[in-house]
Amino acid sequence: MKRYSVIHQTIYEFSGLAQLQDHTLRLRPREDHDQHIESFELNITPQASLRWHRDVESNSVAIATFLAPTDRLMIESTSVVQKYDVSPHDFLIAEYAVTYPFEYTQDEKTTLQPYLDDGSTTNNEQLDNWISEVWAHDKPMQTFELLLLLNQQIYKSIKYNVREEEGVQSTLYTLSARTGSCRDLASLYIDVVRQLGFAARFVSGYIHTAPSDTLSQSTHAWAEVFIPGAGWKGFDPTQGSLVGGEHIAVAVTRSPDLVPPISGDFWGLPGSHLKVNVWTNDIS
Repeated sequence: MKRYSVIHQTIYEFSGLAQLQDHTLRLRPREDHDQHIESFELNITPQASLRWHRDVESNSVAIATFLAPTDRLMIESTSVVQKYDVSPHDFLIAEYAVTYPFEYTQDEKTTLQPYLDDGSTTNNEQLDNWISEVWAHDKPMQTFELLLLLNQQIYKSIKYNVREEEGVQSTLYTLSARTGSCRDLASLYIDVVRQLGFAARFVSGYIHTAPSDTLSQSTHAWAEVFIPGAGWKGFDPTQGSLVGGEHIAVAVTRSPDLVPPISGDFWGLPGSHLKVNVWTNDIS
């Protein structure tokens, strides 16, 4: 078991007094058998009232409501998280899914429908050609090996770049530009494996790395693929690795634009400045 402390600080500086509308916060890490929350604290200035709920994918969501206008908004979450998935390769795949291609069972298809290919990139020649560099379409292959190779291919061929603009690049743009942020690379991986018939979803959260690593100073994103027998397994194309004890999941979703850590509007003069700080520390 590993223990991490995570501080996620977001500061908005407005050009004058601004009236804040309700803000949606996805900052509380997820809890399950391999990730436990030891403690969680949320500090907001100016003071806000909070309403908590779980969304359709069981992410913890807080709605912050503000009363007084302000020229500065600070939202800071502090988490202590226990991680138990320190051996991510320790799993078994259902016999019918060990070799690709395979088909999910009908019950699995029904439940996984939102995470399967939506047709946006189906039969795209550019994407097919990229996949062909890893897998010859007429040859069976070990399922897990294929997923790992696709993950490594993105890591090796697409340059990671810190990108502060909102939103996610299209898969075809990322392939052409050969560069992208962690969320762009995760989105590319999702589209690639969906094209091959896998169910995949987007994960936002944090990663603990060396203090000098750019990733340690920001939020992080990766992908999960549903493998029968193993369940949802995480793949991080930014690192070229399987997701394990250093990854701290906050929210999962079928589409990466649905889970920003903080979202909301304000009424006031145009012009504002945003600063985000993330600190992760190993406290095992």
